[in-house]
Amino acid sequence: MFSKSLFGQRILEQRKKHNETQTTLAELLGVKSNHISGIECGKRTTTAERIALICEHYGVSADYLLGLTDDPEPKYKAGG
Repeated sequence: MFSKSLFGQRILEQRKKHNETQTTLAELLGVKSNHISGIECGKRTTTAERIALICEHYGVSADYLLGLTDDPEPKYKAGG
């Protein structure tokens, strides 16, 4: 079952792992940094398009971000 809290926690984890600020991620997604803050606090979600951008940017699977698996490795190849 989807959890906003887990989704936000995993976004935060990936952002910190890549030494990025909320502002940097917000610019990539075309949103304001308070949107990223809301996601990371488990209060907001985002669009499928933005989730896909996050997955490509950090090299993780959407299933991982959405809490459907604990394996962050994508099972596909970009552009394939």
